[in-house]
Order: sequence, then structure tokens, then C-alpha cells
Amino acid sequence: MESFVARQPIFNRDNKVIAYELLYRDGLKNIYNSEIDGYEATSKVLTSSFGVIGIEELTQGHKAFVNFTKQLLVDKVATVFSPKTLVVEILEDIEPSEEVIKSCQEIKNKGYTLALDDFVFDPAYLPLMEIADIIKVDFMISSAAEREKLVRIAQQMDIELLAEKVETREELEEAKNMGYSYFQGYFFSKPVILKGDDLPVYPSNYFQVLEELNKVEPNVAKISKWIECDMSLSYKLLRLINSALFSLPQEINSIKQAIVLLGLEEVKKWFNLIIVRELSNEDDTEVIKISLIRAKFAEQLAHNLGLKENKNKFFLMGLFSMIDVLMNRKLKDLLDELPIAKVIKDGLLGVEGECKLVYDLIIDYERGNWEQVQAFLEQEDIAKKQISDSYVQAVEWSNDIISNHIMD
Repeated sequence: MESFVARQPIFNRDNKVIAYELLYRDGLKNIYNSEIDGYEATSKVLTSSFGVIGIEELTQGHKAFVNFTKQLLVDKVATVFSPKTLVVEILEDIEPSEEVIKSCQEIKNKGYTLALDDFVFDPAYLPLMEIADIIKVDFMISSAAEREKLVRIAQQMDIELLAEKVETREELEEAKNMGYSYFQGYFFSKPVILKGDDLPVYPSNYFQVLEELNKVEPNVAKISKWIECDMSLSYKLLRLINSALFSLPQEINSIKQAIVLLGLEEVKKWFNLIIVRELSNEDDTEVIKISLIRAKFAEQLAHNLGLKENKNKFFLMGLFSMIDVLMNRKLKDLLDELPIAKVIKDGLLGVEGECKLVYDLIIDYERGNWEQVQAFLEQEDIAKKQISDSYVQAVEWSNDIISNHIMD
């Protein structure tokens, strides 16, 4: 069965990811579903996430927020899954009937976290508020007065508030100042943009290696020499490529040996990863993860589009798509300083071409803009399953990199 599971990170006041909201749209065309469609969508999110893709692959140990319709609540479907993993989101259109309140109380008694989605205060919802753990407030449709009112009520009832659809830094600061605990929205599509500290600049030999690797015929001797002259870089590169991930038949004892055995194409990818890691710190894990997913997803899309000869360019485009977040500088200024192909820079800066086409698809997929994704698939005559499988593979690959290597 084909399915699309999109995830959006939820952050705490320290800008750390504490959960993901998992989203599904059936057939890509109907973004706004009726209640029956909502039942089917949530059912597929749960079965795909927990039974097919694997919840650990999607959330990496964090909790998963999932929308529940009235029928799913009444049927107490949540109790099939672990309360340590699942957060039950009660949709805003559910009437707080006795049946619903009773079912939610039973779910709550079994240890589940309950969240009220897109909440607008109404006295009729007080029984649900008394058992809820989190209230999600839509910052796009609520007024400042309504947000403040909910803060006072939530404090009296010992409920935590989650600001969703946060799209600007001003909205984020407003929510923090009011006392909101959690934050979610397109502003966090580049999550660590919250961090204002400057990051280390590239060592000069990094540019030399990167430039040489991107030549038509790279000089292995030069690359080896530059890397060997940098103790830190040598250690990191050898630790990365001398790993079980490559399943090499023998130990690697030198940089040159590693380059010859692995091949320049793989060395180029790994070196790009190391550069990203050097530009970051422990707080930037989520940004690196998003960058890695985009890089691998872009590379896979090259195969889907019959553009295998451009897969390295697409990979590099995805990898550097969030470098402005890591460096807290303008993207154009940073790209001007990087010795990467102009077509890659153009794609990231919105100039029409193959790279922009692929980059736009990646962003639409991340944000759940399924109508745009569907239009792309029809235009390029690509099956939905190809795209969904490519994304899942990209997530799995990035999880392996983060957990086993980059963040060690």
C-alpha cells in the first residue's frame, strides 16, 4: 500500500527537538479531508509509521504527535501503541461529548499524553482541558489577546502550551515571552536559525580539497597530501571511511589507501559531510539531519528523473541547502565563497533549471505540499511509490550517518 508520511519537528524552549508530528495525505490531492478521510489518513499514518517504515526511523526516539478523529478516540485505537512514543492529538472539530471525554480519560489513565489541536477557548471544552497535557495554539489564526488568555487559563490548569504555525522570529519571541513551552512551524524548517553564535570558518586546505575533488580528473596525490597535513581532518576522515558502513574487506592505514579503495565519488560525499560537521556543533544535529536527508533525497531523485550524471551535483545542492542556517549568514554571500558548480548555486538561489526543479520538489515534499508534488509526478511521469521510497531511504541513510558516525 502506498503512503506518504511527512514529519515536522517540535522544539522546546532550548531549541531542542522533543517530538515530531507525523502527517499523511491520501492520494496527494485532498489536503483538507472530511472526518472519514481523517480516520483513514490517521490509520495509515499509524500502520505505516509503526509497522512499515518503523517509528524509530521516523522519530529517532522522540515522541510522535498524531491526529486522532472522534471515532479513533472512541475506539481507543491509541492503546495499541506505546504511551512512551505516541502523543494523541485531539482534532479541533471534535465535539466534547460525554463519550469522547470518557474515552479520552481512559486513554489518559493508561499513561498517554493528550494534546488539543488548533485550540480556541470555549467553556464547553473545559472537561477536555482538565485531562489534556498540551494545548496547541495556531499562531496564524489567533489574536495576541486570545493567546494571552490561553496562557492564563493554562497556568491555572497546569497545562503546557505549544505554539504551532510559527513563521517568524517575532512570533517565536512572543510565544516564549508569554510562557509557551513548545514550538512548531515553517520557521523551524531551518530549526537552528535560532542560534546566533558564529560558527568556525573553513580551514584553508578544506577549500583546496573540495576544489580538487570537484575537478573532472581529481589528483589523488594532492588530495591525500592536503588531508594528511591536517591532523584533525585526517582523523575524522579516516574514522568515517574506515567503518563498517562501507563494509571494506581490509583495514585502512592511510588517506591515500582509503581514497583508492573507496573511489573518489564516495570520498567526495564523505568529505562534504565532514565540512558540514565542521561548521556545526552539538546543537545543530537537526539541521545536519535535514541537510543529509535533502542531499540523499536529491541524489535519489536524479535516478528517478534519468539524470544519473548529475547525481553528485544534486547531492551537493541538498547538503549545502542549509549552510546559511549553520553559519547564520546570507545564503548568497556564503555560496559566493564556495568553489562549487554555478548550477548548484543557481538552484539554491532560485534560478530556473534542473537543480531548482529538484530543490523545489524536496521543499514541497518536506512541507506536505502534495498538490505540487502530484503535479511534478504527472509532469515527469514518475510513480508515487518511487518518490516515497526515495524519501524513506534518505531518512534511513541520514539516521545511520548521524547515529553511527557524524555525531560520535
